[in-house]
Parts: sequence; structure tokens; C-alpha cells
Amino acid sequence: QVKVVESGGGSVQPGGSLRLSCAVSGVSFHTTTMSWHRQAPGKAREMVAYWESGSGATGYSPAAQGRFTISGDFATDTLYLQMNNLRTEDTAEYFCSVGGHWGQGTQVTVSS
Repeated sequence: QVKVVESGGGSVQPGGSLRLSCAVSGVSFHTTTMSWHRQAPGKAREMVAYWESGSGATGYSPAAQGRFTISGDFATDTLYLQMNNLRTEDTAEYFCSVGGHWGQGTQVTVSS
């Protein structure tokens, strides 16, 4: 059974940081593409960052470039998204996708 579980969301002020985690089980962590996506109210879901675990290649949306870092831990099968210098427009539900499987999401709210 595949399980993808996000955590680490919360409320922060602009300029703050959060680290999201995505615990993965039941699917290979070692040779697949994993990604973080987000969906703000009234907007379409968009990809924020991806990580190809086999090659280590990463990619970021223009909004995330330079502020967010995606990484993975092979020892714990956990995907991370470190988010720094958060802005109000980063407010959204954040989702992890692993091999086509999705988690339930974790809410990030950035406000003063």
C-alpha cells in the first residue's frame, strides 16, 4: 500500500521559513521523480519543485527559484521542501507527489 504523508505546514510571517516533509512508503524512493505542488484558493495546482532521486536533478518554478530547496533522505524515505523568505503569495495547500501518488496536503499560510 502506497502512503504519501505531508507535514510541516503552518502560519508564518513574511520573510519567515518553513520546512515541509513528505514521508513515503510502499513505492520506490530510489528511482523515481518526486515533486512538490501547491494550490491556492481559486487557483490551479502548480508545480513548485521536483527531484529525480536517481540522478539528483532538481528543478524549480520561477516563484520558488532561489528561495525553496527540494531534497530527499534515502535513509528515511522522506522528501523535503525548505522554504525561505516566504511571501504572502506563497500561501497555499502544499502537496507531495511520488510516482504519481499524492498526499493529502499541508497548509502554509504567510501573513503579517
